[in-house]
Amino acid sequence: LQTVAIVVLLLTGLVIHRPDMFGSFSFRHIVTIHNVLAALLGINAVISIFWHVISGEIQQYIPHPYGFIDQMVAQAKYYIQGIFRHEPHPFMKSKERKFNPLQMITYVGLLGVLLPLQGLSGIMMWLVQKVPAIQGWFGGLTFLAPFHTMSAWLFAAFVVAHVYLTTTAGHEPLDAIQAMITGWEDMEVHENGKNATPKEE
Repeated sequence: LQTVAIVVLLLTGLVIHRPDMFGSFSFRHIVTIHNVLAALLGINAVISIFWHVISGEIQQYIPHPYGFIDQMVAQAKYYIQGIFRHEPHPFMKSKERKFNPLQMITYVGLLGVLLPLQGLSGIMMWLVQKVPAIQGWFGGLTFLAPFHTMSAWLFAAFVVAHVYLTTTAGHEPLDAIQAMITGWEDMEVHENGKNATPKEE
């Protein structure tokens, strides 16, 4: 739902941003689709946050301060060069810790900062005609429209990077995507500091 909603929001947002280039589309219908998907994404986010808090899975997104910077550097080095040298992943995924340090900081920024700001700026743009006073908030549409567009480009960049990085997470390029669908993933099991035969967990 999130992937489809974000991609279609990006596409409909492009049409809304440049209606002169996409005159074959009904502007009114595109705006409706954009708003409905934004509402669905927002509802999905609220339900997701509720589930993560109730289940305790919210701790997966909370970095542990001790050694976190060093862990981020190690993960970045792995993405930059280690992965091309077939080096072992610097962090072993477990049920208690599913995300590496860069994933944690990215998800916190994306879900805790960018998504709320994107949604808020979109709601304010939608309300401008209904509540004219918004024109005086944060510079009105002169600020809100470029900010909303910039945030959309950041989402687009994240989608591209995220899809690419999922292909680097498993033994085969589509392993991580398959795991998202089936709920099962082949994991590397380390015994006595050595890699053992991958087992399904």
